[in-house]
Amino acid sequence: MRSASDILNAHRGDPTRLVQILRDAQHACGNWLPARVLSEIARGLGLPRARVEGVAGFYAFLNLKPVGRFRVLVSDNVTDRFAGSAETCGALCQRLGVKRGHVRSDGRVSVDFTSCTGLCDQGPALLVNGLAIPQVTGERLDQVVRLIEADTPVDEWPADLRRVQDGVRLQGPVLGATLEPGAALHRVLHASPDDVLATLKDSKLRGRGGAGFPVATKWETCRTAPGDSVVVCNADEGEPGTFKDRALLMRRADLVVEGMTIAARFTGATQGFIYLRGEYEFLLPHLNEVLSKRRAAKLLGTGICGDRGFDFDVDVHLGAGAYVCGEETALLESLEGKRGVPRHRPPFPVTHGYLGRPTTVNNVETYADAAVIFGLGLEAWKALGTEQSSGSKLLSIAGDVERPGIFEVPWGTTVREVLKLAGAGSVKAVQVGGPSGELISPKELDRRIAFEDLPCAGAIAVFNESRDLLEVVVNYAHFFAHESCGFCTPCRVGTHVATRSLDKLRQGRGSSAELAELGTLTRLLRDTSHCGLGNTAPNAWRHYLDKFPDDLARRLQAGFVPAFDVDAALVAARTARGETP
Repeated sequence: MRSASDILNAHRGDPTRLVQILRDAQHACGNWLPARVLSEIARGLGLPRARVEGVAGFYAFLNLKPVGRFRVLVSDNVTDRFAGSAETCGALCQRLGVKRGHVRSDGRVSVDFTSCTGLCDQGPALLVNGLAIPQVTGERLDQVVRLIEADTPVDEWPADLRRVQDGVRLQGPVLGATLEPGAALHRVLHASPDDVLATLKDSKLRGRGGAGFPVATKWETCRTAPGDSVVVCNADEGEPGTFKDRALLMRRADLVVEGMTIAARFTGATQGFIYLRGEYEFLLPHLNEVLSKRRAAKLLGTGICGDRGFDFDVDVHLGAGAYVCGEETALLESLEGKRGVPRHRPPFPVTHGYLGRPTTVNNVETYADAAVIFGLGLEAWKALGTEQSSGSKLLSIAGDVERPGIFEVPWGTTVREVLKLAGAGSVKAVQVGGPSGELISPKELDRRIAFEDLPCAGAIAVFNESRDLLEVVVNYAHFFAHESCGFCTPCRVGTHVATRSLDKLRQGRGSSAELAELGTLTRLLRDTSHCGLGNTAPNAWRHYLDKFPDDLARRLQAGFVPAFDVDAALVAARTARGETP
């Protein structure tokens, strides 16, 4: 077993690598972090013990108590539930003789739920000691149980059992790119910074992570800020239903790193990071291989492409289970070895990011798009999309469709066209952009996926007529309550109050008071939360109340609240939100 001292030495005793050190120490200690190990790490890094334990306690995949040699986590996203995750969890508990959330008496195994694992097209899915196991039904479940009872280490489990498909259904210029490694980079090397900036501006490339901020503006600001700049790739796609970055990293990781290197050339950065969500640990060997090949080809490292003044390298930082780290400043805190709590802004990361240095943070798809723009040419890119939304968009489609997976479509494609591609039948509702996005009704299927209409980070979940939409909304609300970092009171308390009100409505015990309270919470969270998690947490229930009043009315009338006036309750909810009834 590796000692704490060995692990600290491997990470150069660098406090900014605390999350990575804790991950390695946990693996060495049999899936948890004993108090003595935390103390050794604190001494070795020169940090207060409370700081180290506070970081360990923040992340869902770091364990301060024993969880068994095999920790089995069942994905609890709503589409996984529809695929049978609850039944899978129950079967695992029964077969393994363990109660959910507890460790078996012999210390071998525990079983519990976790948030979305990014395998929504291959559910129900598990994480076993952090490694993904997709499509766990029937024979595969039996196989998992046999391997655990045989005490077989997870890295020795059959490759077929652990194989994740990339899920690509439709390719476009990004997923189908045939660019040779370095092709786009060489074009940038022979262009002036002004030409590079002009191309970015003309391409109208905007961030693909959800906010849609213009890439040219971000990169230019970082380039002109004083200090040694950094390039960061946000690969922490934790929004339930989103898994398009997984496909990009599996199929086009070289393209993503090429985009990062182009950004480094333009901004003058010498250091880069890929922040990979903990659920994608299975991608780590592949990514490290891609980086090694690029170094060998002089496309990464020192003297890139023979240019002695062009040095840039990339390190992969593995997350540890925290949705909030998808927010760029929380991600930077985690990169620095801290709890992933979003920072106050301003200052912004482009001027004061990683360790106070100018930092360009873009997501996986954005860097891949940048490489395609410079590799294929500006005109080919602008030929796709709309006036305000250029190029293509990767969509993760899951739920009630015949062909779940990844579809690359031009911006401007209608929701109806997207549903046809995925083989949707009867449609009751579509969640566009994940739980923080917009829930739309069948009347809105001709709306376009575009920044000027329905901006979408990538997730589309389809629900047919058999689904209980209130159940969907409740699941999303519980997700936000669970994932709140706890920093600000509106989000920490408000999300939990909302789950109580929604649970009462789901159980048939609701009243107009619950609807009025949800209206008040909508305004409170939207206007006073510290970051985007709290700001967007009410979206799902707000859209449900506004767009599906008949569905809610039927649900309430089937309840047992005496003399419940549905119409009056809906009026009360709208009034509480400050709207005209």
